[in-house]
Formats: sequence, C-alpha cells, structure tokens
Amino acid sequence: MFVLVEMVDTVRIPPWTFHRKLNEAIAEELNKKLANKVVYNVGLCICLYDITKLDDSYIFPGDGAAHTKVNFRYVVFHPFLDEILVGKIKYCSQEGVHVTMGFFDDILIPPESLQQPAKFDEAEQVWLWEYETDEGAHDLYMDQGEEIRFRVTDEVFIDTSPSGPATASTDAAAQPGQSTQPSAEESVEKKEAPYTLIVRNVFT
Repeated sequence: MFVLVEMVDTVRIPPWTFHRKLNEAIAEELNKKLANKVVYNVGLCICLYDITKLDDSYIFPGDGAAHTKVNFRYVVFHPFLDEILVGKIKYCSQEGVHVTMGFFDDILIPPESLQQPAKFDEAEQVWLWEYETDEGAHDLYMDQGEEIRFRVTDEVFIDTSPSGPATASTDAAAQPGQSTQPSAEESVEKKEAPYTLIVRNVFT
C-alpha cells in the first residue's frame, strides 16, 4: 500500500530561514511542496522519509535564497495490483460505488465489478446485491459509511498540470459583448481526479 520512492529535486530555502538547520529547512520545504499531492505515475505523496544526499547550495544573482539539489526518499501511497484493502463506502452513483480510505477518496468499484446480480436503486441512490437463497432473493444494500474490502484491479493517472488558454475557434468567434471564458458548469465538468483506483468488491 505504501512504498518508498527515491526522488531528486532542487529546493529553494528563503533567507529568513537561514538560522535553521539545513536538513530541517529542506524537509519542511519538501513536505510543503509534495505532501498530499499526486505525482504523475508515482502516486499520492504522504510524507518525507529521509534525505540521502545534499549537494552544495548556491545563491543566484537577484535571488537571496539558497538553492540546493537534494536526493531524498518519500513515502507514497501506491497500492500494487491485486492488493486487498479496506475502506468505507462514500456514496453510490450510476458509475458505481465510490470508496474512501479517509486520506484517499478516488476509489471506484464499477458496476461490473460488484457482486452479481447487482442493480442501482434510483430512489435510495444505492447499489444492491440480489442475494439468492433457498427462500428467495434478498436485497443487500451497500449503504454509505459501510466498511468494505476491495481488490485493486487497475489504476488511472491523469496529467492535471495547468495548460495554456484554449485558442479561440475562427469559425465561432465571440460576438461583441459576449464572454469568451468557459461557464462555471463547463469548468466543473473538466475537473478530473489525478489518480484513481479501479477496484473489485471483495466479500469475506
């Protein structure tokens, strides 16, 4: 579930922190930069583990800060495929069951990975498993907050780095007084999770 990842970065230490020990100042800056952030194709960064190497520090013209190249190891949340984890149901939607582990929420059980036969109750907004017994079928609801075990089957990384402004279409020029900015609804639709786990429901 958690792995140690070796990383290299150049850390900028502002002059008003020069009175502190270099290792402490660098550790604080690295955690400010990386903690609770997703690194593309690496995972969710949790905290600094240790610093393995410090190069010489440099002060560049026009900048009073010290710049130091640092080799370090970081604790990262990146489950391996087929690993079984425990979480809680956050909510259900047509897309499937959304699960949270408290510190990580982008976990999805798609409908085809639920215990079958399964169906979505539109009124209650929950998925249910039609469990067959000798006495007939029983509906077992997957309620919000219920603990659930799941197996990691796939992962999806999306590069959410800021991109340049969209170029205006020549054949759809804005009319005088018309805003060229995207609407609030369009902005929300484009927001995607940088790291998502696709999982399969596991019953004990």
